Amino acid sequence: MNIIDVAIIAIYIALTLGVGIWISKRASQGLDSYFLGGKSIKWYYLGLSNGSGMFDVSGTAWMVGILFLYGVKSFMFMWMWPIWNQIFIMIFLAAWIRRSNIMTGSEWILTRFGDDKSGRASHLVVAIFAIIASIGFIAYFFEGVGKFMTIILPWDLTLMLNDAVFLTSDQNYALLIIFLTTIYTIKGGMFSVVATEVLQYGIMVIAGVLIAGYAFVTVTDVQINSVISAEWSNVLFSSQLEGSWTGKFEAFNNLIDTQGYKMFGAFIGMSLFKGFFASIAGPTPSYDMQRILSTRSVKEAAYMSGFTNLVLFIPRYLLIGGVVVLALVHLAPEMAVSNTLSLADLEIILPKVINEYVPVGLKGLLLAGLLAAFMSTFSAFVNSGPAYIVNDIYKKYFKPEATDKHYIKASHVASFAIVILGVIMGFFAGSINSITLWITSALYGGYVAANFLKWIWWRFNGWGYFWGMTAGLFIATLQFLLDNNKDSFEPGSWLYEVSQIPAIYMFPFIFIVSLLGSFLGTLLTPATSMETLKEFYKNVRPWGFWGPVYKALHADDNTVDKNNDFVSDMLNCLVGVVWQSSMILLPIYFLIRDYPKMWLVLLVFIITTVILKFTWFDKVKKYKD
Repeated sequence: MNIIDVAIIAIYIALTLGVGIWISKRASQGLDSYFLGGKSIKWYYLGLSNGSGMFDVSGTAWMVGILFLYGVKSFMFMWMWPIWNQIFIMIFLAAWIRRSNIMTGSEWILTRFGDDKSGRASHLVVAIFAIIASIGFIAYFFEGVGKFMTIILPWDLTLMLNDAVFLTSDQNYALLIIFLTTIYTIKGGMFSVVATEVLQYGIMVIAGVLIAGYAFVTVTDVQINSVISAEWSNVLFSSQLEGSWTGKFEAFNNLIDTQGYKMFGAFIGMSLFKGFFASIAGPTPSYDMQRILSTRSVKEAAYMSGFTNLVLFIPRYLLIGGVVVLALVHLAPEMAVSNTLSLADLEIILPKVINEYVPVGLKGLLLAGLLAAFMSTFSAFVNSGPAYIVNDIYKKYFKPEATDKHYIKASHVASFAIVILGVIMGFFAGSINSITLWITSALYGGYVAANFLKWIWWRFNGWGYFWGMTAGLFIATLQFLLDNNKDSFEPGSWLYEVSQIPAIYMFPFIFIVSLLGSFLGTLLTPATSMETLKEFYKNVRPWGFWGPVYKALHADDNTVDKNNDFVSDMLNCLVGVVWQSSMILLPIYFLIRDYPKMWLVLLVFIITTVILKFTWFDKVKKYKD
């Protein structure tokens, strides 16, 4: 690596640490200040911070690999997360969540189910889910950033003990970056996280624009078209995904079925099914929900969520598309003749392209941008996870009366504990892809059913929530253990057969088990008190099956109106999904020089933006807090 690139990276790290620590004094005013920035941060800063937090290096490496292999239609793989939840949050959920005026997602549960035994059980299980999710994401980041740094940087950090490898180079790189990020995150709380993430977002945008520009200038149309086919750039699909590679590149088609995506129609159907319910369920109790709760008003919560969509996808896919174009032209011929081609080769496309095909200066800036992507997402989880340990478990059940200084110190300890557990889990992870599939399919599968019902059904109570979440988390954990031990089962046994099922296809089973737990827990126990339900409905005003609560509330106050926006909200969500998809496809078509499709996608983006202006934005402007 050239000294110029090293200098750029060193300046970036010093600047990030400096900004994070410099602003950390503002976090010492209490838990609300530490975890939510005192609800004083402007919505556009929070939107940039939220977008920056979603711009992670492990996810970027994964998306580079799937775009390279599957072509343009691979953007639908993102529905597994699902990325549409940002649209559903923008259209109606941000307002519903912000009206609660609390600190964490599990604390929000008490406003729905009350502070009795059932409410506390549901409160506790969602806090546990948030902590497990934070640990899982830290493992995901640990796995991705280590592989990335080892290929990019020239120094071998392998640690030997008694002539045996004790820590590999990628593990040491990951530990070093995690340590640096943890310092300013724990020191400064939400203020440091937002300040550094806004800085990091700027660096990521510059890196994305420059790598896209470099790929556009140095790679010709002829070079691109000699590698990709018309099918590679086609967004339409059939029930079977046969692969778009031809000629000397046919070896790539053999990878298509390695993770169960060959039955593409079934896969998309599963993603649509999951995406709808997961999106209505709302954001998981993590940094995304924290950003909503940190806004100054309900109106600004909606603005922030919409702005997140606008600032995230085009810059991110400029970077992804630029790297993929360079990989198609320079790496694909070499990879196609390899006798050991595997999914692992896809995960290292990003660092290999940067290492071998990006010039001095741009390499350092791009690496700084991807480090920023890692550090911003990692810091968001390190800040959000401890909020549940301290505010929802330690403060509520163990030490309800203590000083703010004491709780902030407890937050520091909780942050270190979550980071350590996430790193330990990362040591045992097989790959970025395996953790991605577990988080998106199994863990979130256990979350969806109970959190979908909490919005739409008045009779759903705290015990239903508790048993629905518990059943889902149990099955999700069981699936994770089976998947990670599948090689130890005897071929032909039922354990072996179950362990071979791709995680995405386990989602319906996990969802049904969680749904069963939710219904049984609800119907076999008393309903939540009407006073709690009336207060919740009056504040949040969700649509759904709330007839008895609305009637009771209307009898007390006949000025209360029923929320009849279900149809308009769903139509806006449909328009929003198309709007979001156009922002992903636009930079890809631009970079592969498919101009007819690019202009069509640009037209779709303009039309959907205009529609949302009248159907969503004008409505949000009228919100009253």
